[in-house]
Amino acid sequence: MARNNNHLVIMAGGVGSRFWPMSTPERPKQFIDVLGVGKTLLQLTVERFGTLVAPENIWVVTNAKYADIVAEQLPDTPRTNILCEPCRRNTAPCIAYVSWRIKKKDPKANIVVTPSDHIVMNVQEFQRVIEECMKFTSDTDAIVTLGMKPSRPETGYGYIQANLSQPSLRNKEIFRVDSFREKPDLQTAQQYISKNNYFWNAGIFIWNVNTIVNAFRMYQPSLAKIFEQLLPVYGTPEEQQAINERFPDCENISVDYAIMEKAEEIFVCPADFGWSDLGTWGSLHQQSKKDLYGNACIGQDINLFESHNCIIHTTQEKKVVVQGLDGYIVAENNDTLLICKLSEEQRIKQFSGEN
Repeated sequence: MARNNNHLVIMAGGVGSRFWPMSTPERPKQFIDVLGVGKTLLQLTVERFGTLVAPENIWVVTNAKYADIVAEQLPDTPRTNILCEPCRRNTAPCIAYVSWRIKKKDPKANIVVTPSDHIVMNVQEFQRVIEECMKFTSDTDAIVTLGMKPSRPETGYGYIQANLSQPSLRNKEIFRVDSFREKPDLQTAQQYISKNNYFWNAGIFIWNVNTIVNAFRMYQPSLAKIFEQLLPVYGTPEEQQAINERFPDCENISVDYAIMEKAEEIFVCPADFGWSDLGTWGSLHQQSKKDLYGNACIGQDINLFESHNCIIHTTQEKKVVVQGLDGYIVAENNDTLLICKLSEEQRIKQFSGEN
């Protein structure tokens, strides 16, 4: 597998502000230092692919209004590799656009597609798994998705049902997918994790460029036609204007519905490398290092007294003192302070004023 044919696609167009007041629609969570490590989630995403993909083969698909932020945070990524969506159309048009764009540059490209706002605790194991999957897809028509081994009956994730009765012939860690399941209710999630063949759907895909382009041609011909017709302008000064004109014509559809649930050569690689999509303050609390009382602190000088099961994120303050809280979020950013029950964090959108 030639490393110079490996390409990384990062989907970074999300606009949510669940980590308000740190994240806002103007600077969503992928562009902020959620973990307090001096790097944003987008930068951490690029960093963990460093041994697998050359900088010139990293592509970021984002909303046009975030292009300058991406360029600022990823100075080694060519500006021409930052593709701008003029409007939101879900993951299938996003992936179709970048796939045809890559195909014009590198017809032998082997691609991994990942969200920009997830975290991975065991980077070495992550890199091993990705490399194995890219070897698998480099010269076949297989589509591989990663399945995270579930640690709890999570209702916030979709699930992948795998056929574990027989591994693939070329890699004993990779199995055929039986079905994709929507986000379940709690009872269904409990049933899933009581079995050994259900995995969280991490939304990370691996395929070669011809496989995914042909899949779009077969299962989403209208989408394929749009991006096929734009081949002459890719990589030229006319590209953005053409995308601005045609992208709004794309159906608003996820790649799961558009391709994954229809294609035949679909495989899953079950993996366990400390993954989270960091969708909530609760998930950040769960992934963070905690003290003896269940408190997770991200900041310089945080002092807790008689407090339990809290997440404190105060990276801009010199000193923070919290007393007598149990199960709370305390977070600040610029001139805004949030103090909210973890159990009530679904109301943060209401507090933030986001429409």
